[in-house]
Amino acid sequence: MHKLGLALTMALAAFPAGAGARPQVDADVLARAIAADDVAGAVAALEGGADANAQLAYGESPLSRAIETQDPAMVLALLEHGAKPDAADAEGLSPLALACERGNGTIVGALLDHHASLGRAAPDGTTPLAVCARFAPADTVSRMLAMGAKADSADARGQTPLMWAASSGNVEAMAALLKAGAQIDRVTDGGFTPLFFAIKSGVPEATRMLLDAGADASRRGPENTSALQIALYQKNWGAAAMLARRGADLSEIDRNGNRPLHVAAAAGDTDLISVLLAKGADVDGLTGPSRIKWVTEANFGMPPPPVPPTPPLLVAAQNGQVDAMKLLVKAGANTAFVAGNGTNVVLAAAHGHSADALDYALGLTPDVNVVDGSGATPLHIVLNGGMHPQLESMLRVLASHDARTDIPNKYGATAAQMADKGLTTVRTVYRHVFTGGPAPRLTALQN
Repeated sequence: MHKLGLALTMALAAFPAGAGARPQVDADVLARAIAADDVAGAVAALEGGADANAQLAYGESPLSRAIETQDPAMVLALLEHGAKPDAADAEGLSPLALACERGNGTIVGALLDHHASLGRAAPDGTTPLAVCARFAPADTVSRMLAMGAKADSADARGQTPLMWAASSGNVEAMAALLKAGAQIDRVTDGGFTPLFFAIKSGVPEATRMLLDAGADASRRGPENTSALQIALYQKNWGAAAMLARRGADLSEIDRNGNRPLHVAAAAGDTDLISVLLAKGADVDGLTGPSRIKWVTEANFGMPPPPVPPTPPLLVAAQNGQVDAMKLLVKAGANTAFVAGNGTNVVLAAAHGHSADALDYALGLTPDVNVVDGSGATPLHIVLNGGMHPQLESMLRVLASHDARTDIPNKYGATAAQMADKGLTTVRTVYRHVFTGGPAPRLTALQN
């Protein structure tokens, strides 16, 4: 027995039966026992007269505080000593909702055993079922449904338990809700369906379940965004591949001006690239203006800068994704493409922080001294990229292809001058590669 429980037991024993009424134990004693997760002490306090429903600090009930301990024995002790299972806290949250949020199925089960109300919603309309659907085990959700919880109850935002379950990828809970009749294509006030929540979860199986159950993959979300675009924004490549296989529009341009193949190329996800190409994505499709109107407040009131039409190969090169580059070239990508700003595949790869991508690009288009619209060579671009782990390797690739250091850009600066006036670490690496200077010290480069 904990010291607190022992002290209370001894104190209560000092008042023998028939010696008069025993003093009421202060609620603070019970609160301290709960905070210490001292079940014996809490029981002693309750049996000593502490009120199981006393209001504690911040409007908490002892039961709500016990749920925070995540000790089922503590919760059960309070329930067995008269704690009201539906006593809401100062924010209007019931013990059942709190237990669902913490996700402990045993504690939720104890509350249900003591007849906690399934219909006691939070002030915003969120039901315990919805919270449990996101955080608790699926068997808890199944039990609540069997006890009469409404599968399609919506909160103030129009979000249903299925959406809550989908948002965390709780696949088994989703299955239970669908079996109970949850609407698969219900739409929130903000324009989201359960499918969008599943995509956002990052759990591909959640997306697959809804698609297999007949979810409408053609429904548009906010900003007229497609399900495929949502998947790509969320970097849920598995979900994106599923949607592509099921006939999503692969030519559509997103709010950044990208088609799906551009996004996959930038990420270097070769599995998704293969799916997109197999389903007919244009290997040389260009970026372009979006039909989606940006909410410019999210970008400090300014729309994104215009991007010259660019094919996926250059996007892959700019992001240093050499495997993606190889896959696109194998699929027939135009290796001689030059963007409106003068960027070709070599100049694009100079931005990519990957020596392998740069070397591969030079194998496709061997001019190491090509210049873009601002007169910058690949060497200018690499030096302008600052210090990074691939800098020396990239400089060695350029040096091995006889990159010139004396070509001025449109501002009159040569690569050598840029290096001399740039960061000390970059200058040190440049001199080591191009002029035979001393090898840079690793510690200096890390600072």
